[in-house]
Amino acid sequence: MLDTTDLTTAVERLADRLRAAPQSRLQRGAAAEGLELARELARRAQLVEKPDTAPLIMPDAGMFAVADQVTVAGMDLAEALRTAAPEGGTPAAERTAELAEAVALVRAAAARAGF
Repeated sequence: MLDTTDLTTAVERLADRLRAAPQSRLQRGAAAEGLELARELARRAQLVEKPDTAPLIMPDAGMFAVADQVTVAGMDLAEALRTAAPEGGTPAAERTAELAEAVALVRAAAARAGF
């Protein structure tokens, strides 16, 4: 199984910062950045779990829910990557690369949000 600690740690850190952010900071773009990240993480998780099905788009639940959306989407992706069985001999290196890319996405979103 793949160790997804780096992803879960990065997701939890960003979600905590979003929860602690004042409304003004969320309105200035941090919430939008978080929602965009949550949607991308959710899309990736769905593609890992059901590669032949079109992913659904995570709805906008409002700026005060975005931290929870980031958490749910990030943890879903971590679990999907951690437990995914290699399809048709797909090497574990592909999942490892996907994990590294997801961690980079979370860190980049945090930087753009000013955290």
